[in-house]
Amino acid sequence: MTEPSPDHAAPAQTQQHAHDFFLARQPILNREQELIGYELLFRNAAFGPANVNDDVSATASVIAHASELGLNNVIGSLHGFINVDATVLMSDFINFLPSDKVVLEILETVKVTPELVKRVTELSRAGYVFALDDVIAESEDIAQLLPLVKIIKIDVMELDASKLLKLSMHFKRAQKMLLAEKVETVEQFRDCVTFGFDYFQGYYFAKPVILQGKKLEASKIVIMHILTLLVRNVDNGEVVRYIKRDVALSLTLLRLVNTPVYGFMKHIDSLGQALIVLGRRQLKRWLQILLFANTEKDKAHSLSPLLILAATRGKMLELITERIRPGRRKMSEIAFTVGIMSLVDALFGMRMEAILTQITVSSEIRDALLFRTGYYGEILQLAEWTEKADKTATEMNDLLTGLQLSPEDFYDLETQAFEWGNNISTNMGHAPAKKAEEADASKVSE
Repeated sequence: MTEPSPDHAAPAQTQQHAHDFFLARQPILNREQELIGYELLFRNAAFGPANVNDDVSATASVIAHASELGLNNVIGSLHGFINVDATVLMSDFINFLPSDKVVLEILETVKVTPELVKRVTELSRAGYVFALDDVIAESEDIAQLLPLVKIIKIDVMELDASKLLKLSMHFKRAQKMLLAEKVETVEQFRDCVTFGFDYFQGYYFAKPVILQGKKLEASKIVIMHILTLLVRNVDNGEVVRYIKRDVALSLTLLRLVNTPVYGFMKHIDSLGQALIVLGRRQLKRWLQILLFANTEKDKAHSLSPLLILAATRGKMLELITERIRPGRRKMSEIAFTVGIMSLVDALFGMRMEAILTQITVSSEIRDALLFRTGYYGEILQLAEWTEKADKTATEMNDLLTGLQLSPEDFYDLETQAFEWGNNISTNMGHAPAKKAEEADASKVSE
């Protein structure tokens, strides 16, 4: 990495502590709805309501403190998409970002000059990949940068179907990869697939698609029953007997218990031994996560964004509780469960109210899941805000103040939860998943 030179140091307003910001991480999916990267959105905690200038200042601060950021902890083996303006692009400290791990998104507010074109050309030759952000029309500035960028991000919320099709055809003729941003419904996703988009960013995949008469998959029913057995505190033998009814589940649990996460010296080769080694608390946790695993044969090894989101939410709520309610193990376990359960409506394609009529939960868990109220509702809301781009620093600060959690502490917990979620996906993956992931990575980097 090249050290930033004094002549190209970060602007004065960016010389702040690297933790004086909130980090939002938005998933980016491919046409198969598999995870290929994240857009990293930095909300500056020191400036009050977030706006573009403040966010880019926060981004610059992150780049200047790259050693503290721990990019691998945040995005794992995937790509990170990061907003940059002219000031960031013209500064040498952008070299702190690894060219093979990031996509630099040039903001729509950037004025294209000969100097900027020259700088983007230099960085492209150095291996950096560029995208144009928030494109809604053709323009002279876009035409100047088009030969230098790989990806065009189109704001689907700002365009009707006919204009979206026309714009996508224009950029496809220029042989650019298309990324649809602000995709909020499955219908929007399907339209964009039809129009030839390659990547998709938005919250549509985590919203329930209500299908009347939908039945749960057999494997999900088995997992739900095992979780019920654990709540009833039946003996290990009965739990093992039920797990054995699902061969795929048995093999998955054995694979998980033999991953480096646990570091056991001896190979665990039986379900009974695995249950003893794991303990019921950890088994319950794995089963909750496995609910979100893809079970379709053609997707069994794909990187499920819903699984990673659920696992990350659960871990983040647990870590927050451990930090602000130390020593209360029962509360941290409930917090993990709330995080996982907050996405079961999307998983099962049922309304949360209907699901909670079939599952017995405490009133505090119910209030958190339905109304985002109470302690667990507040921390769930905080975790959800790290997934979205439309929350301001003021809103985040108010919630953190109420929980007596500093931005610096929260950033630390965020990165721990992101890393844990990334590890879960790695431990549950197989070679086919890695090959698909590498193929998408090569498309982005080429």
